[in-house]
Amino acid sequence: MPNRLAHETSPYLLQHADNPVDWWPWSAEAFEEARKSGKPVLLSVGYSSCHWCHVMAHESFEDQATADFLNEHFVSVKVDREERPDVDAVYMEAVQAATGQGGWPMTVFLTPDAEPFYFGTYFPPAPRHGSPSFRQVLEGVRAAWSDRRDEVAEVAGKIVRDLAGREISYGDAQVPGEEELAQALLGLTREYDPQRGGFGGAPKFPPSMVIEFLLRHHARTGAEGALQMAVDTCERMARGGIYDQLGGGFARYSVDREWVVPHFEKMLYDNALLCRVYAHLWRATGSELARRVALETADFMVRELRTAEGGFASALDADSDDGTGHHVEGAYYVWTPHQLTEALGEEDGRLAAHYFGVTEEGTFEHGQSVLQLPQRDGLFDAEKIASIRDRLLDRRSERPAPGRDDKVVAAWNGLAIAALAETGAYFDRPDLVEAAVGAADLLVRLHLDEQARLARTSKDGRAGANAGVLEDYADVAEGFLALASVTGEGVWLEFAGFLLDHVLARFVDAESGSLYDTAADAEQLIRRPQDPTDNATPSGWTAAAGALLSYAAHTGAEPHRAAAERALGVVKALGPRVPRFIGWGLAVAEALLDGPREVAIVGPALDDPATRTLHRTALLGSAPGAVVAVGLPEGDEFPLLADRPLQQGQPAAYVCRNFTCDAPTTDPERLRAALTS
Repeated sequence: MPNRLAHETSPYLLQHADNPVDWWPWSAEAFEEARKSGKPVLLSVGYSSCHWCHVMAHESFEDQATADFLNEHFVSVKVDREERPDVDAVYMEAVQAATGQGGWPMTVFLTPDAEPFYFGTYFPPAPRHGSPSFRQVLEGVRAAWSDRRDEVAEVAGKIVRDLAGREISYGDAQVPGEEELAQALLGLTREYDPQRGGFGGAPKFPPSMVIEFLLRHHARTGAEGALQMAVDTCERMARGGIYDQLGGGFARYSVDREWVVPHFEKMLYDNALLCRVYAHLWRATGSELARRVALETADFMVRELRTAEGGFASALDADSDDGTGHHVEGAYYVWTPHQLTEALGEEDGRLAAHYFGVTEEGTFEHGQSVLQLPQRDGLFDAEKIASIRDRLLDRRSERPAPGRDDKVVAAWNGLAIAALAETGAYFDRPDLVEAAVGAADLLVRLHLDEQARLARTSKDGRAGANAGVLEDYADVAEGFLALASVTGEGVWLEFAGFLLDHVLARFVDAESGSLYDTAADAEQLIRRPQDPTDNATPSGWTAAAGALLSYAAHTGAEPHRAAAERALGVVKALGPRVPRFIGWGLAVAEALLDGPREVAIVGPALDDPATRTLHRTALLGSAPGAVVAVGLPEGDEFPLLADRPLQQGQPAAYVCRNFTCDAPTTDPERLRAALTS
């Protein structure tokens, strides 16, 4: 019989709706039940495409004896970290502070007042490698709760007090300057892997936001080393197993330093960020590989992640049926030489194995290989390779597909809108721009209420109950601003303004200028979460700084500019010390140092060829963070168009920065030069 999770919209919670565990969703009612019954709370946090979450669910939460013990002694609460990043952040901070590490599934035991007192991640069903079994943990916690409750309460109180003391107030620091950005670049150079690209060792994550900083730093300063790190890392990733060589798109991370074996889940946010990075790399270098990867990744998102309502789903699972009824990680993506021969015939099978690095020994498990492009030299027949790719993709489509997490997360859709709008504009793919507009329409229609407050998620055309957090407001504003520049539709600038007004009113600390991840009027947790570091996605803090800066460049709004500058104090503090974890903040700081530049394109009509040429030239300018407005002379779509007449009846471009404007030009080459540092 289904438990309480059967009425939720989260695919992750719905995966647990048939567990024998009597789960509660995160709610005041769950903690009231704990108070009434005198039981501690088991908080289990995960997400739908998390491999070890599935493993623990199968081993423990689907086990009747374990469920009976949980139901008797605990109030069990299940949380989707993607729906409630605030809950996840608060307790993950406690887990990391207590154990020195974290991850998902996250397992935390709480008092009925939601104060944590014991932590862990995955617990096996039997003792393993020095780790206790889940049942041993449950019995130990139950015993401590019943026999030493005062001690437990004391521990919980101390943890909460310690967390409260970790407040951040970098907001009143000064903005980062040349020196801090140069120090950040030096720090990245020290951590760079010159043999394999990327930073640090295994596991290796695609450093999309750091690459964005490197490209902007090169554009502003001409630093060749910055560009080289970006180029080499992007090439290594695109040739590695982390990139889907058949269907496009990137996996979450590589388990090795060489980018060979991925953790196979494919997340919307990774692909949105990387699609944009490769498009920007093409803009900087003209690289054919960058162009191909940007377009293939965009096509992957539209083909495999777009929902019926026009938004983009969160993720594809790492696991899928291997054809024998077993769910196995990577089953959808890996190949043996025999499978290639079966699909392609003897001769083409051999060629494919050589081209994609498929060996008898395998690069993955059980003699299977992840497809790569290891051949840097040698000539291949492009038509033949394209035919092989198409046939393998067709054959792969017959395999059981990985599960898809269909919930639409506002922030990640904002990132996808920005990526698809720009990629579509750069490569003359109006269908990609239309896909971006479709997702933006969905967010406005379904996620925004009358006060322009955002819902965090929706699924199947129904908005979820959870309020948007800072990254939702900031990333959706970023997407809308990119869409405004590409389409010339000022309504997207207007919507971005509504969202950023909420940021100023509800997320910024008025005294220090620092930002919180949750609104002042959001549900009060044991601590108000606040994390300025960029990890898998831009932090809400740095994303807000970027969107506020762009909006101020478009409108001249001084409060937004001032808030962006105050927020960037955190980059001055962290950039030189931990540049890998403040990549987007560094990229925004580059835009601030460059102005950013404000570009207005006026023409007699948006579809006028000369106007379109100037508009495209402006979008392809490499000046960090430049904003572009296009429209009719004296048009009211964008503030930047005011007092901008045609020049001798010709379309014209106006470029300004730091309150100084160049002479207007009708010449695309002069515009290009004006947008190159």
